Amino acid sequence: MTASPFYTPEEATAAEAIAAIDDELSVFDDWMDRYGYIIELGRKLPPFPDDWANDAHRVPGCQSRVWMEAEGRDGALFFAGASDAAIVSGLVALLLRVYSGRTAAEILVTDPVFLKDLGLLEALSTNRGNGIASMARAIRERAAAEPGSAIPRG
Repeated sequence: MTASPFYTPEEATAAEAIAAIDDELSVFDDWMDRYGYIIELGRKLPPFPDDWANDAHRVPGCQSRVWMEAEGRDGALFFAGASDAAIVSGLVALLLRVYSGRTAAEILVTDPVFLKDLGLLEALSTNRGNGIASMARAIRERAAAEPGSAIPRG
């Protein structure tokens, strides 16, 4: 049996994943070291099936080629992702760590503003920043399409 291409996060919640990423990035004094760390995260992504690297799985709005797939399982959405660029693969890994394995409702209430809060958007080129925003939007749109995904009011 081959390993699943879908990312399973270590943290129990999206908020815990964001806090862990913040802690890990704060270890590094400059953005060159942080970029190296992010690239390494991308290298650790589960292998993305070659036959998914097509236009049907491509995320629009990214300068680099980015592909994603989602699967609903046990009330949660699991995502697989890949890119043809090393830094972008790392950004995919960060997003999957936050959003994969979460319920649609949790995905929808986890605003991608954390990308700005972590300093990622300012540190990236405009095109890369737009690309990661497109990836987050694609994940959230997929969550919004889930039955019963309405954000709980209260």
